[in-house]
Amino acid sequence: MIGWLQRLLVRGEPALSEASIRDATAIAALHGASFRRGWSDGEIERLLMERNTVCHRATVDHALCGFILSRIAAGEAEILSVAVASARRGRGLARALLNLHLRRLAGLGASAVFLEVDEDNEPAQRLYRRAGFREVGRRPGYYQKDSGAPAMALVLRRDLV
Repeated sequence: MIGWLQRLLVRGEPALSEASIRDATAIAALHGASFRRGWSDGEIERLLMERNTVCHRATVDHALCGFILSRIAAGEAEILSVAVASARRGRGLARALLNLHLRRLAGLGASAVFLEVDEDNEPAQRLYRRAGFREVGRRPGYYQKDSGAPAMALVLRRDLV
């Protein structure tokens, strides 16, 4: 019953597009709901105003349900954050956002993309590995677990050329 109700409430296919400064508040809200330490509206606004920042969004009926945010420097990109609303997870939306985003980064001249992912975040690791990312390093204590204990970040890379 609950699954049926959730499907009923989560209708429509998400539309993917570039995000703008007008999306900062919604992106900050989704980021805050998705991560231990969310970013403020102001932090998101500053990122979106930078010329070297690229951000894509997914919306349904003009409501944000996902985003991916990167920064490009010296021909390389770093994915800073990816989030999908909990009601939309597990349906391929992160993959669609990532694929669109990687094509845009390549079009802007990025030859490689890097990111950090929590070693305990299996769904994210699966997404990135399926997209061709490979581990190139580790950062001890980069994240913090709910218990307060430090968690390892895996540094992943994907070449775009």
